[in-house]
Amino acid sequence: MQVTQHRIIVIGAGYAGAIAAGRLARRLRREDVAITLVNAEPDFVERVRMHQLAVGQELRPRPFAEMFAGTGVRLRFARVTAVDVDRKSVTITTADDTTTATEELTYDTLVYALGSAWNTHDVPGTAEHAHDIAGRPGALRLRERLAGLGAGQPVVVVGGGLTGLEAATEIAEARPDLDVALAARATLGDWLSPKGRRHLHKVCDKLGITVHEHTAVTAVGPDHVTTASSTIPAVVTVWTTGFAVHPIAQATALKTDTTGRIEVDSTMRSLSHPDVYAIGDAALVMGPGGKPLRMSCASGVPTAWQAADSIASRLTGTKPTTVPLRYFNQCISLGRKDGLIQYVTADDQARPAALTGKTAALYKELVCKGAAWGVANPTLGKPTRRRGVVQGPAPLPHPTTANAANAANAG
Repeated sequence: MQVTQHRIIVIGAGYAGAIAAGRLARRLRREDVAITLVNAEPDFVERVRMHQLAVGQELRPRPFAEMFAGTGVRLRFARVTAVDVDRKSVTITTADDTTTATEELTYDTLVYALGSAWNTHDVPGTAEHAHDIAGRPGALRLRERLAGLGAGQPVVVVGGGLTGLEAATEIAEARPDLDVALAARATLGDWLSPKGRRHLHKVCDKLGITVHEHTAVTAVGPDHVTTASSTIPAVVTVWTTGFAVHPIAQATALKTDTTGRIEVDSTMRSLSHPDVYAIGDAALVMGPGGKPLRMSCASGVPTAWQAADSIASRLTGTKPTTVPLRYFNQCISLGRKDGLIQYVTADDQARPAALTGKTAALYKELVCKGAAWGVANPTLGKPTRRRGVVQGPAPLPHPTTANAANAANAG
């Protein structure tokens, strides 16, 4: 008698989705499961390097076909256009120069990892005139625009968070002939330790970056940005004020918060649909101190480990394990020759200690390389012996139990 395979679909192949698919493939027997990874692009995108791509640096190609060769993971290069969690289906669309095709895939278990994109916060003119580096298409558009700028032309990076700092310093280092400015809503690096803030100011001064602190941009024009008190010239505006999750989840019956992040328990399982797991930026995951994990690679990777191990344990009847969800440091590249490693508490608060300079730049580079390596080697100490599926998905726990599990994870 032919055994029906358990169908696992992973949508989105950023750091979280790609790791989850690979980890599942290495823990479950191929004859028992059919794992499909759906992604719009055929290559893995190192999102943490988009500021490098934007200034003209070439990144190493990482085709999924090579990364998943021999794993049994089926690759579908298409856009996810709808998810129906009641019918347990995913609608995907493929297109070429002449045709567009739509197809429906059905699943037994869904891993939702569609991630996030830039967040314009509905600031007038941003979508029309600003550039983003939240993904490869945006970074390539910015790359072309920067390449066409002449000496002395003004570039403004809006947003003083990690992405904004990396973008501003990378552009200023690669193009010292440009007039680079950074607009931060608060004090520059206000979340860092005193040592970290001092180093950040030192680097900005050295690179000639004009810093506008306590500056909220209220509109973006084709050649300037507008603030509450002034107009700042900007032939190019780079918008880095945070991320917004993919809107599909909020259009489904999944339980989400007001931002569209899927609410999950400590195993990354949806609180409303037990056959759906959410990971990475798409998931509302409570970390130490009862605070939601921030959208980042540092948060997404352990949620992928947790979800994959939870699914494998549920299907094979083995004892589930819990992955620690906590922070150790924030790694910031400040161009290719400098960096800042801010050591933090478990709940992401700055400690007094920080690593700076060339050593920090090397540290950050090793972290980036390690993250990419982890996508292709997702087990990290877990047994590679594949286990057979012995049971189907467990029933959804009572809401009280789910909430208790989530609260326990937060502690």
